[in-house]
Amino acid sequence: MFVYRLAKSKYADDLSGTGAAITGGRWNKKGRAVLYCSEGRSLALLEIVVNIPPMFQSDLQLLTLELPPQNFEILEKDKLPENWFHYPAPRILAEIVEEFYRKPEILAIKVPSAIVHQEYNVIINPRSKYFQEIKVISNEPFIFDPRLYRTRN
Repeated sequence: MFVYRLAKSKYADDLSGTGAAITGGRWNKKGRAVLYCSEGRSLALLEIVVNIPPMFQSDLQLLTLELPPQNFEILEKDKLPENWFHYPAPRILAEIVEEFYRKPEILAIKVPSAIVHQEYNVIINPRSKYFQEIKVISNEPFIFDPRLYRTRN
């Protein structure tokens, strides 16, 4: 399985999940290192754009990672509270997935995107015993289309 991640160039080679541990997120508590990825390049872009305006997103790298085909869990929307996609994210979401992160045999969890509910993000657990099986397929500069910078009148 291939997953995609957009990251600032200076952090592109860091797959430790430290950034997520520092800030916490929809699918992790502060202090829990995870790596946020998406099933598609476009969704990876949307996940960045929704959180940081494009004018502040210079110098990004697009990583393509290959994950081993097993050791995944899928978290379906029907197992989540009705407000799972709201912003700010309900704190219960990080609690729900915490049990998966404690299991070293689980490499990643597929979770629905709050932006495109029909698509999935993949949250990787760097503490999984399978983490070393991840292969970096590519790490290349990502260029934003200048139309993303336009202001609307």
